[in-house]
This record gives sequence, C-alpha cells and structure tokens, in this order.
Amino acid sequence: MDIHIATLCDFATDYNGKLVISGTFDTLVARQLPVVHPQCSLAMRICMTDDDNGTHQFSVAIIDQDGNVVDDKMPIEAEMPIKIPEGVPFITRNLVMNLQGLKFKELGVYSIDVKVDQELVARIPLRILKAKQKTNDIE
Repeated sequence: MDIHIATLCDFATDYNGKLVISGTFDTLVARQLPVVHPQCSLAMRICMTDDDNGTHQFSVAIIDQDGNVVDDKMPIEAEMPIKIPEGVPFITRNLVMNLQGLKFKELGVYSIDVKVDQELVARIPLRILKAKQKTNDIE
C-alpha cells in the first residue's frame, strides 16, 4: 500500500475518482491560545495492489511534539477491507476526512499521523505559530 498524496487542506473532495484539493497548508498562525481551527480536511490518495488484499486497521491521530494524542476523539479508527480484482495490477482510492473544531492549546510542531495495521504510513507536519503583534509607534 502506497500513500501517493497526504495533505491537510481547506477543502477536498472525490470527484469521479479524481482527488480535488484546495488550500493545502502546514501552518496556523494564532493571535491567542488556545487556537481552534473551525474546519479543514485531510486528503489522501492511496494505491493498493493484490499484496494488500485483506482487512486492515486504519487510524488517524493528531500528535504533539512529545508523541501525545492532542484530541480526546482520536485516534479515529476504522477497518479497511481491500479486495483487488483478479488481473487488475492496482487500484487507487481517495480518502477525505473532514476535521472540525481542531483545538491546539500550545504553540509548536504537531503532526497528523496515519497508520495502517499500527505501522506509520504518513506523517503530515503542522506548525502552530504566534502572530506578531503590530506596533503603532506614535511620534
């Protein structure tokens, strides 16, 4: 199983087998903490061969710099049954997960970790930075 694309973005959808991605990003700038990002999507394109036939365990979690899961609703886990038709060399599937209300209590580097059968298959970095205060110098 190969992950061809894994990105965090403003919006994504599967359109007739095509993965449509808009506004991919890796940084959020916060004026104050905690920062809550109202809505975004995790977009992935996965390629599978007959070696991947069977049922696999899929999970997604947002991890902080110390390796801790930052959201009590995570990891998001699901069974992923795969059956490649005979004579077909590979299939690709698009996976879009809409994430709402992501909350970050601290500045720093986070990651969205994607695992299949407990093996890390994609790690998407995400930085949370503090916005610089604009200074109004008066003469």
